[in-house]
Formats: sequence, C-alpha cells, structure tokens
Amino acid sequence: MDPVWMTTVLLVPCIVVLTAGFFYLYGVIVGLLSKTSVRNKVVVLSDALSGLGKECASVFHKGGARLILCGKSWEKLEELADDLANASDPSVTFPPKLVLLDFGDMDSMPEAIAEILECYGCLDILILNSSMKVKAPAQSLSLEIDKLLMDNNYFGPVTLAKGVLPSMISRRTGHLLLVNSIQGKLAVPFRTAYSASKHAVQAFFDCLRAEVEEYGISISTINHTFISSCASEKTVAASSKSIWSLLYTKKPLGISPAEAAAEIMKTLNNKKKEVIIAPSLPKVAIYARSFFPNVFFAVMAAGVKNTAVSDKM
Repeated sequence: MDPVWMTTVLLVPCIVVLTAGFFYLYGVIVGLLSKTSVRNKVVVLSDALSGLGKECASVFHKGGARLILCGKSWEKLEELADDLANASDPSVTFPPKLVLLDFGDMDSMPEAIAEILECYGCLDILILNSSMKVKAPAQSLSLEIDKLLMDNNYFGPVTLAKGVLPSMISRRTGHLLLVNSIQGKLAVPFRTAYSASKHAVQAFFDCLRAEVEEYGISISTINHTFISSCASEKTVAASSKSIWSLLYTKKPLGISPAEAAAEIMKTLNNKKKEVIIAPSLPKVAIYARSFFPNVFFAVMAAGVKNTAVSDKM
C-alpha cells in the first residue's frame, strides 16, 4: 500500500478526534465561565414560576447569584425558594428575595418596581421571560383580550425595564435580556394580537439598545420557536407533511427549558445583542419575509387554506 495513502488514512481519524475533543473542552470551559459570570450579581426573573423561570432560578442560584424571583403567586414563589434552598449549599448561595409581579395588573407595577429596587438597592441583570399566548382568528378576539396580551407581552416588560433603567444608568452598568418569541420577527396566521405584542416589544428593546449603550448597559434579545418541557423528548412524526406543518408544528421545533436557560447564561456572558434559537426552516422564513415577501405571503395563505381543508375533513 502507498505510504502516503496509509498515512492519510491514519491521520484523518486522529484529526477528527482531536477536533471533536477541542470543541468539547471549549464548550465545557464556556459553560463554566458562564456559570461564574452571575456570581454575586443581582438577577431579577420577571416570571420565576414558568418552566423556563424555574430552570433559570436553579442555574443562577447554584451559580451564586443574588436572585429576585417574581411571580403572580406568593405561595408558589415560597415553594420555589424552599426547593432552591434544599437543593443548594447555603455557604455558597444567597437566599432569594420574592416579589409579587403581575403584568396583567398595570396599576400594581409602580409598587412592584419599588420593591424590586429595595431588595438590594440595585440590580445587575433583568431577565424578561414573561409571556401570554393566544391562538385564534383575529375576528374572534375581543378588544379586552388584545389589551391583556399587550399588557403582558409589551406594556409590562417595558414598564419594568423603564423602572429599573435609572438605577442602571446611575451605576453605568447593567444587562437587560428579553426572552421573546420568534414571532417577534415573523408574523404567522391566527396569532394576530400575540404576534403584534411580540413585534412591539422586540422593536422597543432594539431601539433601547442604541439609546443606553453609552451608559455601559447591554440589551440582548433571544427569539425562540417554542419552549416546552417535552421538547427534548423524541417527538412523533407530524401527521401532515406540508410546509405549513413544518413551520408551525410545535413539537419538532421546540426547545427545552434547560436548553433555553443555557443559552441565556451564554448570552449574559458574551453579551451578544441578538440570538435566534430555531431550526433552519424558520430562519429561512425570516429572510424570505424580508427579501421575497410575495413568496412568503403566498406560503402563509396556502397554509391557512390547508388548515381549513383539514378542519372540514
């Protein structure tokens, strides 16, 4: 056998193994650095009771963050705080502070913001992960539902961000991280009010990013397809093979709370301005909306017609 060929055959597997090992070590190191990046930092979770909120609370608590957990139920917040205390070493962690926060009740926001600022006198990181979802034809939604969606998905997060910004500006440091749906980038049928609220909050933080950069404040947005506890499990094949089903079937496109929390930690560490967590097809759809709008609109309309036909069968 040719010595050169033999050398190549032996070297290629070695190079592959070494490369894989390098990327594995790099991932481990980045993960460790991400966890230490929140140590002693004051971190606010706007919805600590959701699946993502609980996962973030666990990760940040173990990482040594000074947590302020917000939610609508005081009993559930106390239960979460007890779970965190029981699962951690009290010598290297801080007992979380609890604040009642309901974006659906805008009248209570000033008091909640004041309470958040009183917990430690300042804050370093605000994670806005609250969300309200509605799926229905536009004509079937009342104006009250539209307003409730805007309160939860836009006015609430914006009010909280504005409330803590003066403290961050005075200290010339801080990080606001918005966990948003990919529908803040891509509008799809039967999500009119929801998508509108997500577009609005996305635009607000995109504008705010440039306004506060001179004060040393970072703004990050993470757009995901869908967060589900079963996203990491093996999903069944979609019943329909149309483009519509591939774009909007939740199961194959969803991510788990653990995956989302890991991405949040990574984003806080590298201060990346925008992250999109999605398979290739939704990303292609975003670009298609910008560069080939007529094609995109045709696909959306075809999807609605396919759905109507399926419902009649």
